[in-house]
Amino acid sequence: MIEIVPYRSAWSDAFAALGARLRAAVGERVLAIHHIGSTSVPGLAAKDVLDVQITVGDLEEPLSEALVSLGFDPRPHLIDHCPPGMTLAARELEKRVYRHDAPRINLHVRAEGRFNQRYALLFRDYLRAVPMAAHAYGEIKCQLARYFPQDVDAYYDIKDPVCDALMAGAFEWARATGWAPGPSDA
Repeated sequence: MIEIVPYRSAWSDAFAALGARLRAAVGERVLAIHHIGSTSVPGLAAKDVLDVQITVGDLEEPLSEALVSLGFDPRPHLIDHCPPGMTLAARELEKRVYRHDAPRINLHVRAEGRFNQRYALLFRDYLRAVPMAAHAYGEIKCQLARYFPQDVDAYYDIKDPVCDALMAGAFEWARATGWAPGPSDA
């Protein structure tokens, strides 16, 4: 079931504790650990699931043993969706995914500088900087969960293009502000 809840300040604290555990487990083998997704945007309604991005220099970096020791389950290798109207090489969208069920965490491992690694950080930073975009995005998610609470495919089939539309503004905002990915959160 898809349930969107009001923003919880506890998400930030939960990420801080998780980020410290992740950093202790993976050390300097990773370039950055970032809190991403809706739970990383103050005031934004979200599913009660932390999204974390680990940035590596190479997707073949051996992290699985350390992440499994923290209770994460590896998932099949995935490719992030390509925004409509763009043509990107598969390697620009490739990632590794791990999940944790209690608490619920999605861990995305992406390679530094690739489109999908930058997309997640730019999306987060844009929503943090532009409250109108964040509020509109939150409302869309609430309505999608209301209309499609049991249909995950429908939820994402609509939500992903909405994110891509918001990213059109984010790309312009990034150019105007000189945005670059910030330092690691953990």
